[in-house]
Amino acid sequence: MARLAAGFIIRPFTAEEWPAYRAIRLRALADAPDAFGSTLAAEEALAPETWAARLARSTTSGIDRALAAEANGELIGLAWAKEDADDRSIVNLFQMWVAPEARGQGVAGALLDEAVCWATGRGAQALQLGVTCTNAEAVRLYERAGFVEAGVREPLRPGSELMEQRMRLTLAGPAREEMP
Repeated sequence: MARLAAGFIIRPFTAEEWPAYRAIRLRALADAPDAFGSTLAAEEALAPETWAARLARSTTSGIDRALAAEANGELIGLAWAKEDADDRSIVNLFQMWVAPEARGQGVAGALLDEAVCWATGRGAQALQLGVTCTNAEAVRLYERAGFVEAGVREPLRPGSELMEQRMRLTLAGPAREEMP
């Protein structure tokens, strides 16, 4: 479902949009290379079939939610929520990014809200993510949303001097039936 907010919408990607998803993901990696565990070079090397399969899987798996932020027909942000492979009660948030020209307009908060809604709707108990410790704006966004540090800081990727902090948001548990 698409949500309209302040001149932009947050909606899930469709499987057919893999070229647009690829373009914005590569733009994110080029713009903020120190914000992601992957690299521009690694993702540029992926075959078109890999991109198409990745996005198709997100629309059919039931455990992924690839989100797009769009304004005036242009993609201005993305985020990817996915059930944790080891613990179904946790949803991980990846690939959170907003285009420089759209920052400061609530896009990141709206993407985050949509990921929280999706995670809560599927009964998750927590949403977690990793954030580069030097990305003060992102850390503040997550703290304002109620995320707290969880775990020790670790290198962003093998060989990196940049450190990443795991953060976690506890979600409201599923509604319980009242006892008679």
